[in-house]
Amino acid sequence: MASIGDHAFLSDCQSAALLDRDGTVVWWPGGTFAGPSAFSRLLDPDAGHFSLRPAVAAETTRRYLPGTLVLETTHVCSEGTLVVRDCLALEYGARGHEIGLNSPQALVRVAEVSKGEVDVEIELVPRLEYGLAIPRLMREDGLVVSLGGPERLFLSGGSQLEVDGGRAHGQVPLRAGQRIAMALHRRAGVTANAPPILDAEAALAGTIAGWRSWSEMHSDYDGPYRDEVLRSALVVQGLTYQPSGAVVAAATTSLPEVTGGAANWDYRFAWLRDASLIARALLEATCSDEAHRYFGWMSRAAVSCRHSEKVQIVFGAGGERNLDEQTLDHLRGFADSRPVRIGNAAWRQSQLDVLGEVLDVAVILGDDLELDDFTAAFLCQLIDRAEQQWRDPDAGVWETRDAGEQHTFSKVMCWVALDRGVQLASRLGDEARSDAWAAARDEVRAVVLAEAWNEDRSAYCGELGGKVLDASVLLLPLVDFLEADDDRMRSTIVAIREHLGDDGLIHRREDMPDEGAFLPACFWLAACETLAGDEQAVATFERALGCANDLGLLAEMADVRTNEPLGNVPQALSHVGLVTAANLLGGDRRRDPTVATGGADVDSA
Repeated sequence: MASIGDHAFLSDCQSAALLDRDGTVVWWPGGTFAGPSAFSRLLDPDAGHFSLRPAVAAETTRRYLPGTLVLETTHVCSEGTLVVRDCLALEYGARGHEIGLNSPQALVRVAEVSKGEVDVEIELVPRLEYGLAIPRLMREDGLVVSLGGPERLFLSGGSQLEVDGGRAHGQVPLRAGQRIAMALHRRAGVTANAPPILDAEAALAGTIAGWRSWSEMHSDYDGPYRDEVLRSALVVQGLTYQPSGAVVAAATTSLPEVTGGAANWDYRFAWLRDASLIARALLEATCSDEAHRYFGWMSRAAVSCRHSEKVQIVFGAGGERNLDEQTLDHLRGFADSRPVRIGNAAWRQSQLDVLGEVLDVAVILGDDLELDDFTAAFLCQLIDRAEQQWRDPDAGVWETRDAGEQHTFSKVMCWVALDRGVQLASRLGDEARSDAWAAARDEVRAVVLAEAWNEDRSAYCGELGGKVLDASVLLLPLVDFLEADDDRMRSTIVAIREHLGDDGLIHRREDMPDEGAFLPACFWLAACETLAGDEQAVATFERALGCANDLGLLAEMADVRTNEPLGNVPQALSHVGLVTAANLLGGDRRRDPTVATGGADVDSA
């Protein structure tokens, strides 16, 4: 059975493609990350693919070209060696922060025999709209083109392929030094005309240069695990929808958290809940430009909510609000895990933590943040909501689909909103109410310290008055609510390691026993252990790092016995957790205990 870890990730900073180990494209949404996929073999073996591989058995290795998201796959056969380079093309000449703004929506594949002779097998089987539409392929002006369905595909470099209904295929013999170069374009519209056709080899070279120019601008990180941190920064950039600056949670939908189960969600959207952690990581591993653009996106997207409404927790990458969920019942699902979902009903949920996440980013950006009157008024609204609504139940960070609970982390993030509001008050104009916000902040803190603590568990628990351990409380030191070396926080870290830990990894909650280890939380634990001066931190970090695939990509979860990835991939929050923990491991980053934390010390609470 295929593994989620078998897949490589390509990006043009507008959409993404996934390839399996033998070099078959099994996923490629169009237009945006959440667009309909032209190849969906990832979710059903009959839902479309684009393969380019040796016709005989081969030993296969792969890597990303240094500083890029260009994939190089090497097939060593009995008679020769085939090297394939794949990318989603960037706009020709785009460099640095400009990459991805006007990507041509083209998949480029260049294959060359470096030694001996290899027969190359090629098969193009498009199935548009997640496999619902089966277009007819035909030849037109030297191209293989599709006809039928809501978009058209145009393949250059396929002159040696036989066209047969909805399939183009062929076997091409190559000798050392010979190559095949193909570019597959897509255009919306049933009658769309062919776009300007890329020179595939020039597009490949330009895409390599574009990614390396971005990497060179973001290579200042000199802490431990530098290669892993810079790779993670590239992955997060690859998950960035460049026209808006939004970062989507993952490139895929419906990869199962439990193989064969129903916990299959669409993660191709941008969650505000991840905002402050992503912004911190962007500032730590790259330069500040991406974090500024991310804040600009989130503030403009969130302000679209009417004043009387809750702040929406998740948006489309372009700021879309309606993400209504539907199931694709014609797809079998990855490893028969159904249903397959597109859209995410979480957009209708109430999650109070988003209030703190927006404000935290504003403070992280510091004096570089330009606060115009519009943005200042919007931030004041969010802080006022935290003051007024922090006592309300909500769905919580794990987005439970029930009536809501008094989640500890949600309360803490309301505290963050109020605390950051007090810090920003002098810049927020006449609507700032620093005294009222400070009073509410202190009240929230006192309630959390008193009611989230469970004496029997010797830990802060996931809900006020509750007893269930929850990995989200590991974020308390990371948002400056508590010091990691506070006695009660140390005790909480020990309890989580003991009761949520499993072979060096940790699960999200005690009442979620059937799912895999949650990789972001594993990195949060390593970060907390570092801040607390715990020598276990390096081992915790490296145990989580061991769950990356051969390309360094991390999913949302992992099987604790096999390290096999589970859930959608690549997962931005996992890579962000890696960056955060690695940065803390790089030196004595313990926070100054004299810094105000918005209330009384724990011992006096």
